[in-house]
Amino acid sequence: MNPLLIEKYNVAVPRYTSYPTVPHWQQNAPTQTQWLNSLKESYAEYPELSLYIHLPFCEALCTYCGCNKRITKNHTVENPYIDAVLKEWKIYLENLDERPTIKEIHLGGGTPTFFDAENLKRLISTILEDSDLADGYEFSFEAHPNSTSSSHLQTLYELGFRRISIGVQDVSPNILKAINRKQTADEVRGVTTWARALGYTSVNYDIIYGLPFQKPSNIMDTAKFIAEQRPDRIAFYSYAHVPWKSASQRAFTIKDVPSGVEKNELYDIGRYLLEMEDYKAVGMDHFCLKEEALYSAYTKGEMHRNFMGYTPNYTKCSIALGASSISDSWSMYVQNEKHVESYQQKVANGELPIIKGHQLSNSEMMMRKHILNLMCNDKTRWTANSQDAIAITPFLSNLDQLVADGLVKYSDSKIQITEMGKFFIRNICSSIDPIFQASSSNQVFSKAI
Repeated sequence: MNPLLIEKYNVAVPRYTSYPTVPHWQQNAPTQTQWLNSLKESYAEYPELSLYIHLPFCEALCTYCGCNKRITKNHTVENPYIDAVLKEWKIYLENLDERPTIKEIHLGGGTPTFFDAENLKRLISTILEDSDLADGYEFSFEAHPNSTSSSHLQTLYELGFRRISIGVQDVSPNILKAINRKQTADEVRGVTTWARALGYTSVNYDIIYGLPFQKPSNIMDTAKFIAEQRPDRIAFYSYAHVPWKSASQRAFTIKDVPSGVEKNELYDIGRYLLEMEDYKAVGMDHFCLKEEALYSAYTKGEMHRNFMGYTPNYTKCSIALGASSISDSWSMYVQNEKHVESYQQKVANGELPIIKGHQLSNSEMMMRKHILNLMCNDKTRWTANSQDAIAITPFLSNLDQLVADGLVKYSDSKIQITEMGKFFIRNICSSIDPIFQASSSNQVFSKAI
């Protein structure tokens, strides 16, 4: 990658986990009634849903992490938290007009495997008692290799889980020590071996480039480990250094963190080594083997992206349970209370613990569609003289410099990202984002590289 391009486009831009992005949501949260009406209307149009469950507890603090988490070794917190999640789910059941059909379940965190296997069984089996399963449903969970036991894997497999996402980050002991990630390569290898022996059909590794003190040799060591273990998917994330949002990252100074050209070198090495092992790039930050369902969905233009990440399964509605989790009805977002005790208290009072959200306008839903198309399919198109054209055309000139740099092509009815442009997808999306372009301050976002 041309170092001049890296320096030029290494600016603060959204990751577009949602559109509009969370910092640009409305000030006032939707009411519970407004949210439930939006959810029911959307579910009636497409009666399958994704279910995300946030399990925030971790026994140790990984200092790179920007997730909402609670650090504790006190496992008596498990049952009260699961009770609250199940009560929140019951509120949804009481308000939906029909028995829900679930397409996806994802357990995220925090550390889902902080919870005892029997407690996870109680959580999932109770939810499934009052639900139907869609054809081709997929259950997945995030696993910390230090805390994931064969009992976790067996129990979740029996409940229908077939995809596991293992938090590897890096295999180098010096990097793991620097970020306080208490695990070993042998533990990752063990969880991978157990999962495959049980019949899990998709193993994902989360890998991060740009971690504090990380060098090309560290990326090479991790790539060698990947070549040996052959996970089906890889999420190759850029470390987002946002100490103003995540206090744990203040353990590092900006001098400790690779940036710009140095950070891009780490990505280039990692991508090259992954491609040498026949991993294919899909969307933003993701790679997979050709046999993976995600790759098939990508090649067919069917890959979808929601708050759980990239998925081969399209759903219009996502219900999110647990502290800080974000639900999506397609026309509205709502986020739960972030603090565990406040979350549990609101649910105990019989209310959904909504603290913020956003009602999308028609123009925002249209722009969301195009942002998703770029994020998932590397292109988007519209009809000349349509409302889409009226909304997008004023911003097309923002792409001219990106076109000159070989990152994107466009016409009066289409935007196409080039192979090199895939690395700058956040910059491309932000160029046509009217909200971002009108914002006076975008320093709430991490840098693109």
